[in-house]
Amino acid sequence: MHNDTSTFADPQLESLLPATASGRRGFLAAASTVGFALAAGPVQAQSVIRTSADGLDAGDIWVPVGSEKMPAYMAAPAKAGKYPVVIVVPEVFGMHEYQKDICRRLAKLGYVGITSDPFFRSGDLSKMTNIGEVVGMANKLADTQMLSDVDDLVAFIEKQPKAHAGKIGITGMCRGGRTVWMAIAHNKKIKAGVSWYGGLNPIPVSMPQTPHDVAGALNGPVLGLYGGADTGIPVSEVARLQEVLKAGNKNSQASRFVLYPGVGHAFHADYRPSYRKEAAEDGWQKMLAWFKAHGVA
Repeated sequence: MHNDTSTFADPQLESLLPATASGRRGFLAAASTVGFALAAGPVQAQSVIRTSADGLDAGDIWVPVGSEKMPAYMAAPAKAGKYPVVIVVPEVFGMHEYQKDICRRLAKLGYVGITSDPFFRSGDLSKMTNIGEVVGMANKLADTQMLSDVDDLVAFIEKQPKAHAGKIGITGMCRGGRTVWMAIAHNKKIKAGVSWYGGLNPIPVSMPQTPHDVAGALNGPVLGLYGGADTGIPVSEVARLQEVLKAGNKNSQASRFVLYPGVGHAFHADYRPSYRKEAAEDGWQKMLAWFKAHGVA
């Protein structure tokens, strides 16, 4: 297991670790036992949000993607009806309880929340203990495959009895936040997106494009929620993307950013030391307002 965080393949991961050397050692030691994605859980127990499934239809499901089946989780109000849908795209660690809880939070508010594991072909990344292995496995997912899976997920959603097929939105954190930009430029059935600190720079060869390359031709407006002190996503890159949006189509021009001063990466991840309650709660309310304003409510 790597103990030198400077060797991490994804610069965004640097900001996911505790600030002190002793804190990092403890975090990495915990990761060797429970998996990198969940290592902060016991330390951050006081901030973890746990949403009951009472009053919901919620559980693990399988989504057909090509000839395969992708693990997923869906939560919806128990009452019959047609509800707007929000796709929740996981971080680089893949699907785990954090994303499932977000789906339940959304379902409590009258949405169908659905998340999936985009990295399932490489195994369960949330349980891997070597961060280099986690990133390496995640980086194997080519954008072509990722976008094909998004298309299949949207097609699956359209067949669900409680899903309003004309009201589909997408949100995601970290690597999932990057997917928001790429997916909404690709799939015309996604009405609006909210990207939480989605990566803007190219990382592996499997991702030949960045959000800068597609942001001028969005199929729906995107709200970007970013930290002003995120060491993996410089403010200069956010500003550069804003210029691309301004020169783009009407959806691109309608897109907006919220930059939280002094806040780092993964500020919404309530199970990690990076969690910042004030910014996370403000971003959540802005996300809901964004979806409402753009036809996903």
